[in-house]
Amino acid sequence: MNFITYEQEGFVGVITINRPKALNALNSEVLKELNATLDAVDLENTRALVLTGAGEKSFVAGADIAEMSTLTKAEGEAFGKIGNDVFRKIETFPIPVIAAVNGFALGGGCEIAMSCDIRLCSENAVFGQPEAGLGITPGFGGTQRLARIVGPGKAKQLIYTARNIKAAEAYRIGLVNEVYPLEELMPQAKKMAKGIAKNAPIAVRACKKAINEGLEVGMDEAIVIEEKLFGSCFETEDQKAGMGNFLEKDKEKKLKVVPFQNK
Repeated sequence: MNFITYEQEGFVGVITINRPKALNALNSEVLKELNATLDAVDLENTRALVLTGAGEKSFVAGADIAEMSTLTKAEGEAFGKIGNDVFRKIETFPIPVIAAVNGFALGGGCEIAMSCDIRLCSENAVFGQPEAGLGITPGFGGTQRLARIVGPGKAKQLIYTARNIKAAEAYRIGLVNEVYPLEELMPQAKKMAKGIAKNAPIAVRACKKAINEGLEVGMDEAIVIEEKLFGSCFETEDQKAGMGNFLEKDKEKKLKVVPFQNK
Protein backbone atom coordinates (compact mmCIF):
# COMPACT_ATOMS: atom_id res chain seq x y z
CA MET A 1 0.00 0.00 0.00
CA ASN A 2 1.37 3.41 -1.01
CA PHE A 3 -1.37 5.69 0.25
CA ILE A 4 -3.30 3.80 2.94
CA THR A 5 -2.04 2.59 6.31
CA TYR A 6 -3.87 0.25 8.66
CA GLU A 7 -3.20 -0.30 12.36
CA GLN A 8 -4.94 -2.70 14.71
CA GLU A 9 -5.35 -1.61 18.34
CA GLY A 10 -7.18 -4.35 20.17
CA PHE A 11 -10.65 -4.58 18.69
CA VAL A 12 -10.26 -1.22 16.90
CA GLY A 13 -8.83 -0.72 13.42
CA VAL A 14 -7.38 2.65 12.33
CA ILE A 15 -7.31 3.48 8.61
CA THR A 16 -5.22 6.49 7.57
CA ILE A 17 -5.30 8.07 4.12
CA ASN A 18 -1.62 8.86 3.77
CA ARG A 19 -1.00 11.34 0.99
CA PRO A 20 -0.18 14.49 2.95
CA LYS A 21 1.74 16.30 0.18
CA ALA A 22 -1.49 16.29 -1.83
CA LEU A 23 -3.58 17.04 1.29
CA ASN A 24 -4.75 13.40 1.13
CA ALA A 25 -6.68 14.02 -2.09
CA LEU A 26 -8.45 11.00 -3.55
CA ASN A 27 -7.31 9.60 -6.87
CA SER A 28 -8.03 6.21 -8.44
CA GLU A 29 -5.09 4.57 -6.70
CA VAL A 30 -6.10 5.84 -3.26
CA LEU A 31 -9.66 4.62 -3.79
CA LYS A 32 -8.39 1.23 -4.98
CA GLU A 33 -6.16 0.86 -1.91
CA LEU A 34 -8.93 1.97 0.44
CA ASN A 35 -11.26 -0.61 -1.06
CA ALA A 36 -8.64 -3.34 -0.63
CA THR A 37 -7.98 -2.25 2.97
CA LEU A 38 -11.66 -2.55 3.84
CA ASP A 39 -11.80 -6.01 2.26
CA ALA A 40 -8.85 -7.09 4.41
CA VAL A 41 -10.32 -6.05 7.78
CA ASP A 42 -10.59 -9.05 10.12
CA LEU A 43 -14.24 -8.80 11.10
CA GLU A 44 -13.93 -11.58 13.65
CA ASN A 45 -11.51 -9.51 15.71
CA THR A 46 -12.39 -5.93 14.76
CA ARG A 47 -15.46 -4.23 16.21
CA ALA A 48 -15.05 -0.60 15.11
CA LEU A 49 -12.96 1.43 12.66
CA VAL A 50 -11.54 4.94 12.80
CA LEU A 51 -10.87 6.67 9.46
CA THR A 52 -8.57 9.69 9.35
CA GLY A 53 -6.05 11.55 7.19
CA ALA A 54 -2.30 11.92 7.62
CA GLY A 55 -0.91 15.20 8.94
CA GLU A 56 -2.52 18.13 10.73
CA LYS A 57 -3.88 20.18 7.81
CA SER A 58 -6.18 17.90 5.93
CA PHE A 59 -8.50 14.94 6.40
CA VAL A 60 -9.20 14.61 2.68
CA ALA A 61 -9.05 17.77 0.58
CA GLY A 62 -11.23 16.27 -2.15
CA ALA A 63 -10.90 14.20 -5.27
CA ASP A 64 -7.76 14.76 -7.33
CA ILE A 65 -8.66 17.62 -9.71
CA ALA A 66 -5.56 17.00 -11.83
CA GLU A 67 -6.81 13.49 -12.56
CA MET A 68 -10.39 14.65 -13.19
CA SER A 69 -9.63 17.66 -15.39
CA THR A 70 -9.23 15.73 -18.66
CA LEU A 71 -11.94 13.09 -18.19
CA THR A 72 -14.60 12.47 -20.82
CA LYS A 73 -18.28 12.17 -19.86
CA ALA A 74 -18.00 8.39 -19.78
CA GLU A 75 -14.76 8.49 -17.81
CA GLY A 76 -16.24 10.99 -15.36
CA GLU A 77 -19.22 8.74 -14.71
CA ALA A 78 -16.90 5.75 -14.27
CA PHE A 79 -14.74 7.69 -11.78
CA GLY A 80 -17.86 8.67 -9.86
CA LYS A 81 -18.87 5.02 -9.66
CA ILE A 82 -15.47 4.01 -8.27
CA GLY A 83 -15.80 6.54 -5.46
CA ASN A 84 -19.46 5.78 -4.81
CA ASP A 85 -18.81 2.05 -4.61
CA VAL A 86 -16.06 2.52 -2.00
CA PHE A 87 -18.05 5.04 0.03
CA ARG A 88 -21.13 2.83 -0.05
CA LYS A 89 -18.95 -0.02 1.22
CA ILE A 90 -17.97 2.19 4.18
CA GLU A 91 -21.58 3.18 4.79
CA THR A 92 -22.79 -0.43 4.78
CA PHE A 93 -19.68 -1.91 6.41
CA PRO A 94 -20.78 -4.45 9.04
CA ILE A 95 -19.12 -2.58 11.92
CA PRO A 96 -19.28 1.12 12.88
CA VAL A 97 -16.88 3.51 11.17
CA ILE A 98 -15.90 6.78 12.89
CA ALA A 99 -14.49 9.64 10.80
CA ALA A 100 -11.80 11.62 12.64
CA VAL A 101 -11.75 14.75 10.49
CA ASN A 102 -8.45 16.50 11.14
CA GLY A 103 -8.59 19.49 8.79
CA PHE A 104 -9.93 20.03 5.28
CA ALA A 105 -12.91 17.84 4.34
CA LEU A 106 -13.84 19.27 0.97
CA GLY A 107 -15.65 17.63 -1.92
CA GLY A 108 -14.78 13.95 -1.76
CA GLY A 109 -13.43 14.55 1.74
CA CYS A 110 -16.80 15.73 3.01
CA GLU A 111 -18.43 12.88 1.09
CA ILE A 112 -16.26 10.16 2.61
CA ALA A 113 -16.84 11.60 6.08
CA MET A 114 -20.60 11.49 5.47
CA SER A 115 -20.38 7.83 4.52
CA CYS A 116 -19.11 7.07 8.04
CA ASP A 117 -21.49 6.35 10.92
CA ILE A 118 -20.15 9.07 13.21
CA ARG A 119 -18.16 12.21 12.43
CA LEU A 120 -15.78 13.79 14.94
CA CYS A 121 -13.65 16.74 13.89
CA SER A 122 -10.87 19.03 15.05
CA GLU A 123 -11.36 22.74 15.63
CA ASN A 124 -9.43 23.52 12.42
CA ALA A 125 -11.70 21.34 10.26
CA VAL A 126 -13.33 22.87 7.19
CA PHE A 127 -16.22 21.24 5.32
CA GLY A 128 -17.68 21.97 1.93
CA GLN A 129 -18.90 20.78 -1.45
CA PRO A 130 -17.10 23.19 -3.83
CA GLU A 131 -17.86 21.25 -7.02
CA ALA A 132 -20.31 23.75 -8.56
CA GLY A 133 -17.46 26.26 -8.64
CA LEU A 134 -15.42 23.74 -10.64
CA GLY A 135 -18.10 23.10 -13.22
CA ILE A 136 -19.29 19.74 -11.88
CA THR A 137 -21.68 18.29 -9.30
CA PRO A 138 -20.62 16.39 -6.19
CA GLY A 139 -19.88 12.93 -7.56
CA PHE A 140 -19.30 10.63 -4.59
CA GLY A 141 -22.74 10.82 -2.96
CA GLY A 142 -22.65 14.42 -1.73
CA THR A 143 -26.01 15.44 -3.18
CA GLN A 144 -27.64 12.49 -1.46
CA ARG A 145 -25.97 12.14 1.95
CA LEU A 146 -25.68 15.83 2.78
CA ALA A 147 -29.42 16.32 2.28
CA ARG A 148 -30.16 13.31 4.47
CA ILE A 149 -27.84 14.49 7.26
CA VAL A 150 -28.50 18.25 7.46
CA GLY A 151 -31.79 18.51 5.57
CA PRO A 152 -32.52 19.45 1.94
CA GLY A 153 -32.61 23.22 2.45
CA LYS A 154 -29.20 23.53 4.12
CA ALA A 155 -27.69 20.97 1.74
CA LYS A 156 -28.88 22.90 -1.29
CA GLN A 157 -27.51 26.12 0.16
CA LEU A 158 -24.07 24.61 0.75
CA ILE A 159 -23.93 22.84 -2.62
CA TYR A 160 -25.33 25.68 -4.77
CA THR A 161 -23.12 28.35 -3.17
CA ALA A 162 -20.05 26.07 -2.96
CA ARG A 163 -19.38 27.76 0.38
CA ASN A 164 -17.10 26.15 2.97
CA ILE A 165 -18.05 26.03 6.63
CA LYS A 166 -15.90 25.73 9.74
CA ALA A 167 -16.13 23.16 12.51
CA ALA A 168 -18.46 25.17 14.75
CA GLU A 169 -21.00 25.64 11.95
CA ALA A 170 -20.71 21.97 10.95
CA TYR A 171 -21.55 21.05 14.54
CA ARG A 172 -24.42 23.52 14.69
CA ILE A 173 -26.15 22.06 11.62
CA GLY A 174 -25.57 18.45 12.69
CA LEU A 175 -22.94 17.54 10.12
CA VAL A 176 -20.53 16.47 12.88
CA ASN A 177 -21.19 14.87 16.26
CA GLU A 178 -18.41 16.51 18.28
CA VAL A 179 -15.58 19.05 17.90
CA TYR A 180 -12.23 18.69 19.70
CA PRO A 181 -8.86 20.46 19.81
CA LEU A 182 -6.64 18.85 17.17
CA GLU A 183 -4.43 17.07 19.70
CA GLU A 184 -7.48 15.48 21.35
CA LEU A 185 -9.20 14.31 18.17
CA MET A 186 -7.59 10.89 17.67
CA PRO A 187 -7.55 9.98 21.39
CA GLN A 188 -11.27 10.83 21.57
CA ALA A 189 -12.06 8.93 18.37
CA LYS A 190 -10.22 5.86 19.64
CA LYS A 191 -11.91 6.19 23.03
CA MET A 192 -15.32 6.18 21.36
CA ALA A 193 -14.37 3.23 19.16
CA LYS A 194 -13.16 1.28 22.19
CA GLY A 195 -16.41 2.12 23.98
CA ILE A 196 -18.35 0.68 21.05
CA ALA A 197 -16.08 -2.37 21.01
CA LYS A 198 -16.95 -3.16 24.64
CA ASN A 199 -20.56 -3.82 23.69
CA ALA A 200 -21.92 -7.01 22.15
CA PRO A 201 -20.57 -7.07 18.56
CA ILE A 202 -23.54 -8.95 17.14
CA ALA A 203 -25.92 -6.43 18.70
CA VAL A 204 -23.94 -3.41 17.47
CA ARG A 205 -23.86 -4.77 13.93
CA ALA A 206 -27.59 -5.45 14.07
CA CYS A 207 -28.23 -1.89 15.31
CA LYS A 208 -26.25 -0.42 12.39
CA LYS A 209 -28.09 -2.62 9.90
CA ALA A 210 -31.47 -1.74 11.41
CA ILE A 211 -30.83 2.01 11.29
CA ASN A 212 -29.35 2.03 7.78
CA GLU A 213 -31.93 -0.24 6.19
CA GLY A 214 -34.81 1.30 8.12
CA LEU A 215 -34.03 4.78 6.82
CA GLU A 216 -34.44 3.55 3.25
CA VAL A 217 -38.03 2.33 3.64
CA GLY A 218 -41.33 3.42 5.19
CA MET A 219 -41.96 3.11 8.93
CA ASP A 220 -44.08 -0.05 8.67
CA GLU A 221 -41.33 -1.87 6.77
CA ALA A 222 -38.64 -0.39 9.02
CA ILE A 223 -40.27 -1.78 12.15
CA VAL A 224 -40.30 -5.26 10.60
CA ILE A 225 -36.57 -4.93 9.87
CA GLU A 226 -35.98 -4.05 13.52
CA GLU A 227 -38.15 -6.93 14.76
CA LYS A 228 -36.17 -9.47 12.75
CA LEU A 229 -32.79 -8.10 13.81
CA PHE A 230 -33.96 -7.86 17.43
CA GLY A 231 -34.96 -11.51 17.28
CA SER A 232 -31.69 -12.52 15.66
CA CYS A 233 -29.77 -11.50 18.79
CA PHE A 234 -31.49 -14.07 20.99
CA GLU A 235 -29.85 -17.43 21.70
CA THR A 236 -26.43 -15.93 20.96
CA GLU A 237 -23.70 -16.33 23.55
CA ASP A 238 -23.41 -12.56 23.80
CA GLN A 239 -27.11 -12.14 24.61
CA LYS A 240 -26.92 -14.83 27.26
CA ALA A 241 -23.79 -13.29 28.79
CA GLY A 242 -25.13 -9.72 28.75
CA MET A 243 -28.52 -10.50 30.24
CA GLY A 244 -27.07 -13.07 32.61
CA ASN A 245 -24.67 -10.51 34.02
CA PHE A 246 -27.46 -7.92 34.36
CA LEU A 247 -29.55 -10.40 36.37
CA GLU A 248 -26.63 -11.58 38.54
CA LYS A 249 -27.44 -10.93 42.21
CA ASP A 250 -23.99 -11.71 43.60
CA LYS A 251 -22.09 -8.41 43.51
CA GLU A 252 -18.75 -10.21 43.49
CA LYS A 253 -19.72 -12.17 40.38
CA LYS A 254 -21.27 -9.21 38.57
CA LEU A 255 -18.94 -7.86 35.86
CA LYS A 256 -18.34 -4.20 35.03
CA VAL A 257 -17.45 -5.16 31.46
CA VAL A 258 -18.91 -8.32 29.94
CA PRO A 259 -16.32 -10.20 27.80
CA PHE A 260 -18.53 -10.50 24.71
CA GLN A 261 -17.35 -13.14 22.26
CA ASN A 262 -19.01 -12.10 18.99
CA LYS A 263 -21.00 -15.32 18.81
